[in-house]
Amino acid sequence: MTERVIIAGFGGQGVMSMGQMLAYSGMTEDKEVSWLPSYGPEMRGGTANCQVIVSDEPIAAPIISTADTVIAMNLPSLDKFESTVKAGGNLFVNSSLIERKSERDDINVYYINANEIAVEIGNSKVAGMVIIGAYLKVTNVVKEQSVIESLKKVLGKKKLDLIPANQEAMDKGAEQI
Repeated sequence: MTERVIIAGFGGQGVMSMGQMLAYSGMTEDKEVSWLPSYGPEMRGGTANCQVIVSDEPIAAPIISTADTVIAMNLPSLDKFESTVKAGGNLFVNSSLIERKSERDDINVYYINANEIAVEIGNSKVAGMVIIGAYLKVTNVVKEQSVIESLKKVLGKKKLDLIPANQEAMDKGAEQI
């Protein structure tokens, strides 16, 4: 099993943290992982992205030209990365911020109201975790418990109190599938 995922959105949406968390989760399950962030002017509100590979086999290169999955948290990300999803692959769209529908009919598309669900939970910053919950439900690339454990590394000791909200966000995201 090899899963190649591109996660993209505005700087500040937690895109890099989402990617780190998937990579850490794969490592805790003794899988081969690669995490390749894209920084630059994106940090000022443009489209930021990272590429994550989780595999049972060694990873030859960290660059993803054709993705198994794309997670688009905003419209510019959908516009930029929709075409990279392989036929039969998955596209997760944050439909809270993206009104347009996918132009592809050869992929599986999941529209998740991530921001609205995050607000219902009481923490607008967990929108990415809503999408991650849906993503894990579809792909099973790593176990949910591994993600919770990896959150401790991504969030740090000072923010461990945020884990319950993140857990709830993942559960609500999975319910959307």
